[in-house]
Amino acid sequence: MIRLTDLTFLIAGRTLVEDATVAIPSGRKVGLVGRNGTGKSTLFRVMTGDMAVQSGRVEMPAGAKLGQVAQEAPATDDALIDIVLAADTERADLLSRSETETDPNTIADIQTRLMDIDAWSAEARAAQILAGL
Repeated sequence: MIRLTDLTFLIAGRTLVEDATVAIPSGRKVGLVGRNGTGKSTLFRVMTGDMAVQSGRVEMPAGAKLGQVAQEAPATDDALIDIVLAADTERADLLSRSETETDPNTIADIQTRLMDIDAWSAEARAAQILAGL
């Protein structure tokens, strides 16, 4: 479980979060949304340990994974959907391995994991998300 307890942090003297307490159960996926300038990116930096807090504490279990999507796409000629899909490094790695793997058991494991993460619908899901942005 990820716990944020009595968390307070400021930016340039402006309080963004004050005495916040949140518990995210293990295995849950959580999205953080809100208006620009409300502290979403700053909260993420606090959770990753890249920024100190004025008070409170962040408890992260060993092996916890935090993921984020960049706020702006890198300057490139690549299609935005390809950039979004490449951000799913597990999917990209599994697809790459599926093209070269020769051991039948490993191939089965790769295909099972690809099904578990719904890899085959990733492009459609990414396109739907991008269309909403």
